[in-house]
Amino acid sequence: MTRKNNYAFIDGQNVHMGTSALGWSVDFFRFRKYLSDKYSIARAYWFIGYIPENQKLYEALQAAGFIVVFKEVSRTGDGKPKGNVDVDLTLHTVDLMDDYEKALLITSDGDFASLVRHLKGKGQFKAVLSPNRKHTSFLLRKATASDGSIQYLDDVRRKIGRK
Repeated sequence: MTRKNNYAFIDGQNVHMGTSALGWSVDFFRFRKYLSDKYSIARAYWFIGYIPENQKLYEALQAAGFIVVFKEVSRTGDGKPKGNVDVDLTLHTVDLMDDYEKALLITSDGDFASLVRHLKGKGQFKAVLSPNRKHTSFLLRKATASDGSIQYLDDVRRKIGRK
């Protein structure tokens, strides 16, 4: 079997919030293997806001085989960190289009519906893996409705969750 050269683009905060809302968390090593085995993912980009005290998390992601792409974090009025990665993830996905066959997006965020449509139009869309079925945006569901290319991490929790 010929290996495909597919890339995954992961909204890290969305994965964390979506799975933790359901009471579980992703095992990075098992998740990376799953992406490789199931979707032939050659490179997996994990987009995340950079907070110095989270260095162990970043090292764990890298050790599991993810390419960590940092977003500068700003602070809200009450001091909470905010590192919205949507534009960075979208730009990377488009900039790297000549390097991969198909893109797998991992998010529940409807802001990526236009990216899904763009990738479909170029013939380079694989699927969306949503971290949380209940909180998956209507816009993302609509963009993937014609071909059923949206799947849910909770359906494979047994394979990718922390034990």
